[in-house]
Amino acid sequence: MKLLLDTCTLIWSLEDNPCILPVVREQITDSSNEVFVSAVSVWEIETKKKKGQLNTPDNLIQAIIATQFSFLSITEHHAVKAVSLPEHHKDPFDRFLIAQALLEQMVIITSDTEFKNYGVPILFATK
Repeated sequence: MKLLLDTCTLIWSLEDNPCILPVVREQITDSSNEVFVSAVSVWEIETKKKKGQLNTPDNLIQAIIATQFSFLSITEHHAVKAVSLPEHHKDPFDRFLIAQALLEQMVIITSDTEFKNYGVPILFATK
């Protein structure tokens, strides 16, 4: 299964935060699954960090590489899809992740219930 971590789930995963449900953590660590981190999440984290809204490691890329997650680049198709989505969700970073998951046929791991409005396959990270 191809899994895409949303930004919060990525942060929690890097922190080994216990808020991630055990069944979800099992899916993330299952070697038969491909786990992806979007360039969108890196962009969002670094943007919020620069504004003082997040306190994350200075070596974010290295921390992600150490997890052996795969990186998902942004394509022109993702951009067109993200812009075409209805604005049920006001966060453009999240709409971009939704577009990527839809186009790449991935299950997105999130705790954000707004994602349900887009028909994207979801694995909820938390209760």
